[in-house]
Amino acid sequence: METPGDPRASWATWTTQSIISGPGGVTTAEVGPISGDLTVHTTWVDGEARLTVQYTGALDWYTVAGSPVPAADEITARAIHQAMVNTVKTGRGAGAPQAPGI
Repeated sequence: METPGDPRASWATWTTQSIISGPGGVTTAEVGPISGDLTVHTTWVDGEARLTVQYTGALDWYTVAGSPVPAADEITARAIHQAMVNTVKTGRGAGAPQAPGI
């Protein structure tokens, strides 16, 4: 059972596969825009949501432009992940969404 202050309770991760990006795709820090069949991965740790994207089935992961995003809690980080999934579908060179209320 987790207890307050337990380091196991201070991180989380989500992955959504096979998102077809909108025109213009997602902008990454390493290679610029990528588009097509993409997978989004978010890790929440140390009060921030770290967003990465890859071509579905590929080995390389790329940092989404604007990542990391401040996220005080796991619920906020999960909302950021879902917002990123929706943003990928829109495309237009999408970057990381901001946390609600920022």
